[in-house]
Amino acid sequence: YHCPAHRTPYNRMWLPAAVLLTCLLDWSPADAVLGLHLPQGGVLYPRTSEIREVQSLDGIWNFKLDTSDQEGVRNRWFEKDISEMDGAMPMPVPSSYNDITASATVRDHVGLVWYDRGFFVPKSWQNQSFRVWLRFGSVNYFAQVWVNGKKVAEHEIGHLPFTTEITDVLKFGQENKLTVAVDNILGYETIPQGSLHQVPTMEGLKTIQRYTFDFYNYAGIHRPVYLYTTPQVYVDDVELTTDIDGARVHVNYNLLYKGYSPTDTINSTLSVVDKDMVVCYETCIVENGSGNISGRIEVSSPKLWWPYLMAPDPGYLYTIEINLHSSETGVTDVYRMSYGLRSMTWDNNTVYINDRPIYIRGFGRHEDSDIRGKGLDLPTSVKDHNLLQWIGANAYRTSHYPYAEEIMDLAESQGFMIIDESPSVNTENFTQILLEKHKIAMAEMINRDKNRACVIMWSVANEPRTADKGAGPYFGSVVEFVRSLERRRPVTAVIATPYNKDEAGQFMDVICFNRYNGWYTEAGQLESIQLAVESEAQNWREKHLKPVIMSEYGADTYEGLHILPNYIWSEEYQQQLLAEHFKAFDNLRKKGWFIGEMIWNFADFKTDQSITRVGGNKKGVFTRQRQPKSSAFLVRRRNFQLASMLDGVKPPSDLFTYTASARGHRDEF
Repeated sequence: YHCPAHRTPYNRMWLPAAVLLTCLLDWSPADAVLGLHLPQGGVLYPRTSEIREVQSLDGIWNFKLDTSDQEGVRNRWFEKDISEMDGAMPMPVPSSYNDITASATVRDHVGLVWYDRGFFVPKSWQNQSFRVWLRFGSVNYFAQVWVNGKKVAEHEIGHLPFTTEITDVLKFGQENKLTVAVDNILGYETIPQGSLHQVPTMEGLKTIQRYTFDFYNYAGIHRPVYLYTTPQVYVDDVELTTDIDGARVHVNYNLLYKGYSPTDTINSTLSVVDKDMVVCYETCIVENGSGNISGRIEVSSPKLWWPYLMAPDPGYLYTIEINLHSSETGVTDVYRMSYGLRSMTWDNNTVYINDRPIYIRGFGRHEDSDIRGKGLDLPTSVKDHNLLQWIGANAYRTSHYPYAEEIMDLAESQGFMIIDESPSVNTENFTQILLEKHKIAMAEMINRDKNRACVIMWSVANEPRTADKGAGPYFGSVVEFVRSLERRRPVTAVIATPYNKDEAGQFMDVICFNRYNGWYTEAGQLESIQLAVESEAQNWREKHLKPVIMSEYGADTYEGLHILPNYIWSEEYQQQLLAEHFKAFDNLRKKGWFIGEMIWNFADFKTDQSITRVGGNKKGVFTRQRQPKSSAFLVRRRNFQLASMLDGVKPPSDLFTYTASARGHRDEF
């Protein structure tokens, strides 16, 4: 058998399942192999309104591994009922499937898995001539979707949403069948990258997945699945930007709508509503079916979006209400979304929000929790943001992929600044196909998050191999592409390559560098840290004359391990290592171009099995169960002391534990 997409003989052990599925069924995954195909239209989050209805498809689905030479493809499982097959099992959605069972076979599976479930749609949706849409928040890594045996969607690259209209394939008033095939195989031209290897066993060769990034390659339907309705003429996308000139605040809007005819007359109303339900501005526009409505409005008595601890009311959000009336259908679409008013500028020294310089006190993180893996975990997400407030952080990076929209909503409403990162991690082998997929990932991320006040930078990659041949032109092209889409935020990449070998920093607006002094470099030598950090930051600055952030530093710590004097892996060592970095940061901050410190990591997380990882990566200041290590209290004191110095914040009353009265006499002790 020959696969036309790769022009190589079909080899069961080495051909990625997504490619095989494409070849057998004559599909082209995301068209990425054939050229750059960018998102066509919006991915507005499903929200109910006077006209729109939303139905969740989350719950317990049927699930089955495809372990026998692509049996599901050959036997067309998308036309069958998975629950009636041998080996079928229940699987919660959303979740990663890896840790749900007690089976290593499920956990370590490489290749296709299949999900299905039944669902009904109300006949009223048909009676009202609604369009019906199917939306996935994220499926990792490659998804193929069928409704009632008919293929309706495909999407490559995890951590990003995709949507498709399914009106024409639905059975109104009858049960419908939704089937999803998920492929977790990573290759040299996926985002992120990986490779397949064969391990000899008594039963023959076993295929395993390997990758260089240091987090577990969880797979499955990771985020919510929704059905939602729109009228025939509907709001497809909205782009909002803010201009601030002294006390005057203007919002620029660009509204895209679809489903209209050239003879249709469209009446649209855009309202800005504050938290007290006061309409701060309302504009009405009448136009003839162009598909696009743009304008500029001034908001009265504006309340700006501020980061946490930079203002008394951080994370202030307005509601943008859009009404779109079609004269031909007589129906009005209504869509509401939150929006924060803030400006963002930057120069060669720093980044400003609302004309005030920022200083980042934050973390790298992961979407990771017990049992659920990378599946959306709302209790853990809320807990995480409560802990971020408690510890006095004001920012985090979505390392190393875009986080769930529900998590971004939490961050935005609480005032956390976000460095929004693409799924490109440890990028190497800079091919044209990889470049095209990288651009698709950036376009989808920017399309999703363009209206978020909390997003202060776009990160195009984490620790790419920027000293390798081709890295310079590759990242020059990626950054140029990002700027062609959006110029109101700085662009960065998180770089681990030494400054004198890196070829990517020249294209960035902000330099973010990672270095593990006292851990991977000079392990145990705490006295070497301050000089090393200050010297490297200065070198990056002198090479590029741009703002600098230390975006990763830290040490693995096994909770409960106490050793005096401090010793690697102990809680004492982690505390002292962080403190040595703090000394360097305080000196660097005085220079005016060092703008942030971000600990790796907020909480412990799962990795692939390795003799250097005891149950995962243990660099968190919290455990995977979100309990504090000793260093969390040290970081909390530093963050609130910095907030007090830089922004006049009154520290919390419990920041320091009482020990003795300063007014006591010596003979009292």
